[in-house]
Amino acid sequence: MSSADTGTLPVPPRTGIIPAKDMAVIWVLLSAAFVAILNETTMAIAIPHLIHDLSISPIAAQWVTSAFMLTMAVVIPITGFLLRRFTTRQMFLAAISLFSAGTLLAALATGFPMLLGARVVQASGTAVMMPLLMTTIMELVPAASRGRMMGRVSVVISLAPAIGPTLSGFLLDHFGWRAIFFVVLPIALVAMLIGWRWLTDVGESVQAPIDVLSIVLSAFGFGGLVFGLSQIGGLGSSSGTLQMVIALAFGVVGLGLFLWRQVVLQRRDDALLDLRVFASRDFTLSIVQMFLLSLAFFGSITVIPLYLQNALRLTALEAGLVALPGALAMGLLGPVIGRIYDQRGTRILLIPGSVLAAAMLWVFTTVTTGTPVWLVLVAQTALSVGLALSFTPLFTASLASLKRRFYSYGSAVVGTVQQVAGAAGIAVMMAVFTTVSASGGGTDAPVAVAAGARASLLIGAVIATVTIIGAFLIRKPADDLEDADGQAPIGH
Repeated sequence: MSSADTGTLPVPPRTGIIPAKDMAVIWVLLSAAFVAILNETTMAIAIPHLIHDLSISPIAAQWVTSAFMLTMAVVIPITGFLLRRFTTRQMFLAAISLFSAGTLLAALATGFPMLLGARVVQASGTAVMMPLLMTTIMELVPAASRGRMMGRVSVVISLAPAIGPTLSGFLLDHFGWRAIFFVVLPIALVAMLIGWRWLTDVGESVQAPIDVLSIVLSAFGFGGLVFGLSQIGGLGSSSGTLQMVIALAFGVVGLGLFLWRQVVLQRRDDALLDLRVFASRDFTLSIVQMFLLSLAFFGSITVIPLYLQNALRLTALEAGLVALPGALAMGLLGPVIGRIYDQRGTRILLIPGSVLAAAMLWVFTTVTTGTPVWLVLVAQTALSVGLALSFTPLFTASLASLKRRFYSYGSAVVGTVQQVAGAAGIAVMMAVFTTVSASGGGTDAPVAVAAGARASLLIGAVIATVTIIGAFLIRKPADDLEDADGQAPIGH
């Protein structure tokens, strides 16, 4: 059976060799994704400066990050359709142009409304970057080398968040919050010029109508969930509770209607997010595992710096340096872990990875004001290694278990799951941290902060322990029989 008969693109060669022109495309996308994620992680630390410089309330300032997350949650689910409808070059140039325009607007912002709008524009471009990168890798890279290339994606995902807060802290101390955007802007413009000059199209675009109702339902569904989760920290007030309940209700109803609409549309291949990706057992198991790990990961990396600064009395720079070795290890080990995946499969990585991550989170449930900094550094580094052992094989196994025409939808699902899980993990663990800390004397009392950290990280430890079970169940797709046209089965 030919690829023309199945409506899919030609299958990549089964050798591990990647043509130079294809590597050039991947490097351009990797660089752009790095810049986008670096920008995403720089603003949280700038909130106190924004409150002072723009004369706004802490709640208003928090919208600089909340609006970014909301926009990502709305845009990422529709990238699966967009990546099939438009060419690689069109999508990249649109994404990097939006990101660059938003960065310029933020740097020149004359007030909070302009800055908020700029962050929305930035997020619209950022949301496309990772799905575009992952889809392109799956299209261009032979199966024998996919783990190695996904390992390079993990470098982007881990190093950018590690560098972001440190870079932001330095710029804030010496130049002010606008400098963050002025530093990122030229890098983004260089990436745009390189992409405009060298980027070539990957695969073929399809002519399909876009369903406006699906976009609206997606915005209500995923946007409502992320916004509702972000309000968990305000449960102490009646207005905060009401906002959360209304937002989550809109989110659940919107998501349910969105999923129903996709089931109807996918019967004629017009779905905005094709749910047939979940017919693959390994994709579904990988997504569940990724959701649980993201819950534990994003919540933990938010709480641990607060513990370091408010319980152990480290400075922001010192807290960043404690997290840096783990982030570097996570990034540098990515390609090595990818090679092991290519040669040995998933379980040799996932099992020790999930055990190590869970064990280190249990260590964090014992921290006090007297815990040595070196012990936190070791535990944080080991936790990062455990997560690196897990995320690279999960990224690869999930997408490799799909037929090629479903890669873009699979990438959109991966991005959406990480966004929603990250929002949920941060919201729940921060709510527990704040509540327990407040009951013991507030975030100015080191003993109370340590108690809050222990309670919140206990949630992460329990969730991570559950992932040990999943580590035994997920298989490398290459271990399965392939269908007639040489592609991993999606399910029947």
